[in-house]
Amino acid sequence: MDSIDESRPTDARTRTALLLLNPKARRGSEAIDDCLDLLRKAGIRLIEPETGGRDEIPEAIRRHADEVDLVIVGGGDGSLNAAAPGLVETGLPLGILPLGTANDLARTLEIPFDVHEAARVISDGATRSLDLGIVNDIYFFNVASIGFSAKLARILTSDAKKRFGTLGYAMAAMKLVSQSRLFTAEIEHDGHVDIARTLQISVGSGRYYGGGLAVDEEAEPDDGLLDVYSLEVEHWSELVALLPALKQGTQKRWKDVRAFSTTELTVRTRRRHDVNADGELLTSTPARFGLKRNAVRAFVPRGTED
Repeated sequence: MDSIDESRPTDARTRTALLLLNPKARRGSEAIDDCLDLLRKAGIRLIEPETGGRDEIPEAIRRHADEVDLVIVGGGDGSLNAAAPGLVETGLPLGILPLGTANDLARTLEIPFDVHEAARVISDGATRSLDLGIVNDIYFFNVASIGFSAKLARILTSDAKKRFGTLGYAMAAMKLVSQSRLFTAEIEHDGHVDIARTLQISVGSGRYYGGGLAVDEEAEPDDGLLDVYSLEVEHWSELVALLPALKQGTQKRWKDVRAFSTTELTVRTRRRHDVNADGELLTSTPARFGLKRNAVRAFVPRGTED
């Protein structure tokens, strides 16, 4: 049965929020009672439905769409990704409580990682319109990747993420990187086809992914573009030198990195490769990418809104 907060304020500013908390998120077990009290004191009534797997999250949003004014997701980028279809269909604005490991969408939107400060962002009411990337009809907020990061997502267990946080990414990457091999991909975009021998192809709608890596230094989540790069290094060891550029989003300046911006593309591979979208393995090649403009509105810090 859904849990409904009956202590509804009578203030004219009262809003009702659908609260979706992921108890498996890295920081999901921390006490957030004070955070939720802050929201209530700001005039936000909370409805918390019971949900199981990620497939139940958009259905919960649809089911309560006529009862609520906003949706609050407490979790990581995977939880936000799961909510995307319901948010798009209902048009409800999104509040983010960053309880995950990487929290890359929160990073892109400059939302504080402290959940109490994040709650204040929601209560303040400033919003920004976001584009969503699409891969094989699946939405993503941040980045979808083929190659190394998808393999990393497969071996990075939820237990490692919960225990070690972003350090878990580094530990798993070190284990995997020396075993990685280039693969051949056909990248079709803007009327032509490129053949690439690559370690990874990344397609970004937002700016950050993978715990703080940047798809492009100028990428914005509302710029109407997909930012693409392909790591066409000769050997995995070159990634060590590339790492600072990947953190800053300046990898497009390197000779062994193919980079461009577009609104749609298709990636084909000789054998099937997984696609990692917002940290979740959700589909595989051939991968058709597109963009949905102004798909979701999210609460952001005052001064960064539209």
